[in-house]
Amino acid sequence: MEKEIVIATHNKGKAREFHDLFKALGYKIKTLKDFPMLPAIEETGTTFEENALLKAQTVAHALNIPVLADDSGLAVEYLNGAPGVYSARYAGIDGNDRKNNQKLLEALKGVPSEERGAKFLCTLALVKQNEAPIIVTGEVEGVILTEPQGENGFGYDPLFYIPALGKSFAEISIEEKNKLSHRANAIKKLRQQLPNWLKEE
Repeated sequence: MEKEIVIATHNKGKAREFHDLFKALGYKIKTLKDFPMLPAIEETGTTFEENALLKAQTVAHALNIPVLADDSGLAVEYLNGAPGVYSARYAGIDGNDRKNNQKLLEALKGVPSEERGAKFLCTLALVKQNEAPIIVTGEVEGVILTEPQGENGFGYDPLFYIPALGKSFAEISIEEKNKLSHRANAIKKLRQQLPNWLKEE
């Protein structure tokens, strides 16, 4: 019988990033879209780790199968780590990329480039009943631009500039981003720990 794991997201693109990883280990991917009866999970944590664990543990408890959840966002040095866990709703409306970017540019108005350092952070929490969870964090460093550049990506990608590439995250291909993003770096760490954690008793 095929084993199953739930990716605690409604985002198909996000689930796809984990598909190959778990398929190689004999797991079929499901998402929250497959379980419409589950109530919405309020992300009340103050850190990415707390929110990822909260999502994973809530769903794992309800379904009694392994669950992977992530929480990610942008941390700007000049803003003491903001917008952080509030990245998606920085401007007050969840997922409004344009308004979030606008607010970030306003907050950094007049700030010189050497003080515009930032990180994208992603924390993954993998939870299975009666086992200690795996928690890993990946990051990628960059600089916040003074105006958007590029048409690809989403969220803060047009403002997140990678000096080593000479491009913003919105100016590179999805394939390139998937090799060096914060989520990609977290997945690499997760992959190292998975085989032992998911092995049969």
